[in-house]
Amino acid sequence: MKEQTQYQIVIKAYDKLGALERILRVIRHRGGHIESMQMQTIENNILIMTLILTTERSFSTLQNQVAKLENVIVIE
Repeated sequence: MKEQTQYQIVIKAYDKLGALERILRVIRHRGGHIESMQMQTIENNILIMTLILTTERSFSTLQNQVAKLENVIVIE
């Protein structure tokens, strides 16, 4: 079994119907396990999510797949 590596990721996205669910679904499908999540909505209906997650798979693949989602603005 591969070792689980922990990452912190900040995602900014437009707060549109279903955007949060799509982001979380992609993370789950790409093998991410969310350890903690902090989310807030700021002006102009922008979501800012700070996630600490672990994964055995490639983190860059997970990042790239989340970045392709329609409402995602930036991943840091």
